Amino acid sequence: MKTKFSILLFLISCVSFSQIEEKKLDELIQNTLKTFDVPGMSVGIIKDGKTIYSKGFGVRSLNTNQEMTDETLVGIASNSKGFTATALAILADEGKLNFDDKVSKHIPEFQMNDAYVSQQITIKDLITHRAGLGLGQGDLMFFPEGGTLTVDDIIYNVRYLKPENSFRSTLDYNNIMFIVAGEIIHRVSGLSWSEFIEQRILKPVGMTSSYGSYNNAKTANVSNIIDAHAPIDGKAVAVPHDWNETANAAGGIISNIKDMNTWAEFLMNGFTTKEGTKLVSDKQIYQLWNLQIATPVSFKNAYNSNFGGYGLGWFLTDVEGHKQVYHTGGLIGTVTQFTLIPDMKLGIVILTNQQSGAAFSTITNTIKDSYLGIEDRNWLTQYDERMTKRNAEFEKEKQDIYSKSDAFKKDKKNQIKNEQILGTYTDDWFGDVLILNEGNTLRISCKTSPRLKGELVPYTSNVMIAKWDDRSYDADVFVNFQFDENGKAQGMTLKPISDITDFSFDFEDLDLKKN
Repeated sequence: MKTKFSILLFLISCVSFSQIEEKKLDELIQNTLKTFDVPGMSVGIIKDGKTIYSKGFGVRSLNTNQEMTDETLVGIASNSKGFTATALAILADEGKLNFDDKVSKHIPEFQMNDAYVSQQITIKDLITHRAGLGLGQGDLMFFPEGGTLTVDDIIYNVRYLKPENSFRSTLDYNNIMFIVAGEIIHRVSGLSWSEFIEQRILKPVGMTSSYGSYNNAKTANVSNIIDAHAPIDGKAVAVPHDWNETANAAGGIISNIKDMNTWAEFLMNGFTTKEGTKLVSDKQIYQLWNLQIATPVSFKNAYNSNFGGYGLGWFLTDVEGHKQVYHTGGLIGTVTQFTLIPDMKLGIVILTNQQSGAAFSTITNTIKDSYLGIEDRNWLTQYDERMTKRNAEFEKEKQDIYSKSDAFKKDKKNQIKNEQILGTYTDDWFGDVLILNEGNTLRISCKTSPRLKGELVPYTSNVMIAKWDDRSYDADVFVNFQFDENGKAQGMTLKPISDITDFSFDFEDLDLKKN
């Protein structure tokens, strides 16, 4: 998952390599690690059907200081979406489904909030981010890791998500619909999503070190795998892996640069394996890489792009007259980027163990510029200056809010009293949230997301701040209580205190009512 600001960066800047001198690229990567405090990164380049660069830099974990190599496994996060779309294409070629099938044909109990949409929504709608749900809406059902809701629970609870947009009108990035698509793969094939991906894609393609889920990688006792890292108090530290198995179809694959280079080669070779087996027909490839829903493109942009949008599981745009197929991925403590320019037979892969999108964009854009014949634009300096400014703004914003909270703590008379708000609050799709006393501390705890718990501190006469125990989340929220005429809380809403908060913490979509 990525912050609201980072997702914007990804969409407008993950777009640029001719031959770049190997030593120069090595130095750039090392400097990028230092500049953005990224412990480890691996980089791969495919050109004309051959791997011409495949290296790891830094360490895979600050806990062990073991080196990062091109064989180090990383969660590729939302770059898994292209695999989900490919799996559906394989099943379409086998006549077991059609991208225009109604979702209800394969999951009869599936419902959206609107009856018409429930009847009309198709598989294609699920994997093009055009179902009407907002950015990250519903992600709290699986994010952060450790949630109790099952895939069946998530599919049932979709009916309670009130769409932010009309059906098929806009592209709003959403993971929940990919979970539904993954369940279709399960029901049609008889295999779990991860089993299908491993047996029908990873193995035939030759991605011999990759896994369809983090649990499968751990079961195999792999040792060369990253720890995730996130900034806490301005310094990257190792944090727990964060991805629920329920959301594998949206972002669960574990891979490395060697295998992702193989994936890039397979895709640019017409979805054909090294042994000559074509896994997906041209008819289906056309759908995967054809624009299904467009997004606005600014008149002035880094690559003179004229269009942008989403195919089936892939972002699409043009860069200096060349079609680009790409995606990014983000978990807490990990971000990745995958870029193809098919007519140039160029593929660029970046895997990292820290959540800096500026780091991977620096490398990708420099590589692309080299191949596109663009003079060095010093992307490292550009992103460093941009992120330094933005991070300073975010930190000031947060510190001003915390300072206001500290000052209000002295105003005992106007603070919310514990007895006004203690109890259980329920949201239809997320479940119960508890406000309780633990010792002398007022606490908030989410029943279906046990790791999402923290301290409540005063802010105004009707608002408190939830400061989550896990500070790597960087997702503290305003908790706005609604009171009746007797001063008793009847409900509450949540809102992040800063735009730096990852969009998958979709607190603003909750409508919590007191039991």
